[in-house]
Amino acid sequence: DKILDALPIGEEFDWVARVSMELTAMTLATLFNYPQERRRELTFWSDVMTATPGPGEVVATQEEATQARHNFFAAITQLYAERGAAEPGQDFMSLMAHSPQSKDFTLPEILGDSIILLVGGNDTTRNTLTGSVYAMDRFPEEQAKLRENPKLIPNMVAETIRWQTPLTHMMRKANEDVEVGGKLIKKGDKIAMWYVSGNRDDSKLDRPNEYIIDRKNPRQHLSFGFGIHRCLGNRVGELQLRLAWEEILKRFPEIKVVGNPVRAHNNFAKGYDSMTVIIPSRYDS
Repeated sequence: DKILDALPIGEEFDWVARVSMELTAMTLATLFNYPQERRRELTFWSDVMTATPGPGEVVATQEEATQARHNFFAAITQLYAERGAAEPGQDFMSLMAHSPQSKDFTLPEILGDSIILLVGGNDTTRNTLTGSVYAMDRFPEEQAKLRENPKLIPNMVAETIRWQTPLTHMMRKANEDVEVGGKLIKKGDKIAMWYVSGNRDDSKLDRPNEYIIDRKNPRQHLSFGFGIHRCLGNRVGELQLRLAWEEILKRFPEIKVVGNPVRAHNNFAKGYDSMTVIIPSRYDS
């Protein structure tokens, strides 16, 4: 409510900076019990973890990226120690510090889990929320369906997660020799699983390149991974997107995308650096 009610009406603004980044930063700060006034530190650290250093990017050099990671590790080490010494709470760090499963974790394991929680809660939801606004602009007939029947919001969220595919790929190692599609994958081989390709598989999906919010079984996509590695935060991400669109539909008859979004220079997270939009009016204005 706070984010959407602060948006300007009739003026161009960057949806990524004003809405998508703010929502995920506020959520991450809540989940980590991190000071809200410093929430963008979490966003920055998350971006650094997956970004390619270069001019105009999140960090310009590898040295800057290394320093940023060290700063994050120092903050997490302090949080973990403080939450472990305090009474158990419901934030990530407290749950991990007091969990019997993590009592024997090494510091690298604690930091590794923290990175997963940080990146998993930032890029994915942020880029999918931006992608949902972009998709609604590109496919006006689907937006009309949604506005006519808001009960389609959960379906629309799942279809957006498939269509956007916020993480393009993931690496795994083969546990044994296996033949796939006439090709031998040997035990120990590293495999790149292209989620973005699987989500456009025309042998599994009807018109996979189209955005169709009333598809049947819309959650049968690969964006969350599969099996034992399926994203633990999938319901949290869906919840953020569903609540955002419930509130958007209450307030704004239309959100227009101006020009084309600026895509992120990232070979892992499929997302947006910025997207200019304009909201012509509010229902209560």
